[in-house]
Amino acid sequence: MTLGELFDAAVLPPHTGDVTVSGLAIDSRAVKPGDLFAALPGVKAHGWQFAEAAAAKGAAAILTETGKTGLKIPVIAVDDPALALAHAAARFYPRQPETIAAVTGTNGKSSTVDFLRQIWTRASIDGASLGTLGVARGEGRIETGYTTPDAIALHQALDALTGQGVTHLAMEASSHGLKQRRMHAVKVTLTGFTNLTQDHLDYHPDFSDYFASKRLLFSRLAEKGSPSVINVDSEWGDKIAEAARAAGLDVITVGWRGRDWQIREITPRPASQQIVLSVGGRTHRVELPLVGEFQTANAVGAAALAASSGVDEKEAIAAINHLTGVPGRLEEAARTRSGSPVLVDYAHTPDGLDKLLRAARPHTKGRIILVFGCGGDRDPTKRDRMGAIAVDLADEVIVTDDNPRSEDPADIRKSILRGARGATEIGDRAEAIRAGVAMLKPGDALVLAGKGHETGQKVGEVVHPFDDREEARRAISEHEGNHD
Repeated sequence: MTLGELFDAAVLPPHTGDVTVSGLAIDSRAVKPGDLFAALPGVKAHGWQFAEAAAAKGAAAILTETGKTGLKIPVIAVDDPALALAHAAARFYPRQPETIAAVTGTNGKSSTVDFLRQIWTRASIDGASLGTLGVARGEGRIETGYTTPDAIALHQALDALTGQGVTHLAMEASSHGLKQRRMHAVKVTLTGFTNLTQDHLDYHPDFSDYFASKRLLFSRLAEKGSPSVINVDSEWGDKIAEAARAAGLDVITVGWRGRDWQIREITPRPASQQIVLSVGGRTHRVELPLVGEFQTANAVGAAALAASSGVDEKEAIAAINHLTGVPGRLEEAARTRSGSPVLVDYAHTPDGLDKLLRAARPHTKGRIILVFGCGGDRDPTKRDRMGAIAVDLADEVIVTDDNPRSEDPADIRKSILRGARGATEIGDRAEAIRAGVAMLKPGDALVLAGKGHETGQKVGEVVHPFDDREEARRAISEHEGNHD
């Protein structure tokens, strides 16, 4: 492909339109001869610092911000290089599934897109999901390590999935991805919103910026007139609905306060929930084979998205009866001989932890024992709040390490303990899980929060193998073996 085919002629240096580009790269270390290197501004460094290195490796051209010059290869300098890269990536990898549902919100994105993929599959639609849990299609799943990929990886994935026959894609839209223009050339035909609570304030300067980033999906990216399924059980849902209507979208509201898909009643069972739904004035009764009220919200949102994408409404509702859990989302990792479950969940925000503990309570006869921590290099203002929620809603709390990253783990725990009065502190996460298992009595439940599906623990720059689920199974085996 040539620079003239990737960019508008107006932004190209003179006489460079015929320069051939054989690939795209956003990481200078991955540059191959003939690649276009996108030197974008980053959180810690500007890509321009690596432009000369990319040129030395054979880059055909550099895309960067206005004002950057001085290389012997073409430099395409524009006001918004991230946006230019998104459109260039869409031209380089042109195929996209005909239906793309993008779901945003603080919590529930991963479950909603996975549930939507499951409903499509039951309806004999070749669908896939993309997000925090990787790329899933049919029974397979490939971990990717990100929520919203960079523009190059995203369009490469869209093109590849389309080539494999995927017609419907459900994807997560993170605030980072939206603000950084990663999705601006995606043909979004269907949008969804789950909720909005405190998160990522280490990246966003304030909550208003966080909300504005989420709103972009509805005000800028969604196709005019396309369906938009919005949970309106919060003021932020109402605000997103207003923005969607102003953008000319077809708004469908869901939730306890939903006008179109209303949750009327939830009856908890030991391993399921009976749900009464009102859809278009008609009452439906289904049984979701998962625990937790937030799972109901995600399942109903997914069913509404499926119906909006063309699945028969009754078929979409009936599919709720058959949904399977998502890895690391209130997942039962193990169970003791006496029947006490160990539940693993990704909850890493105050609202997420609150919803998790409230979801576990109706299904627990005895005590809820909680093991959790907070990640380093992330919003520090949520730590004591999460500590207070923990001791308020759980019966026993063990504060441990999550992913400390570059921070001192002891300082993170200290911040949590300011809110978690009376909690036990055990820094080593494996030891904390063993302690939680040892406390279990018949009727109790052990909840491991914060890491969910993750299979590593990041300390400094090193990721050590660590899986809460495996550690729980190992701890139970050791404990029960010692008591035979």
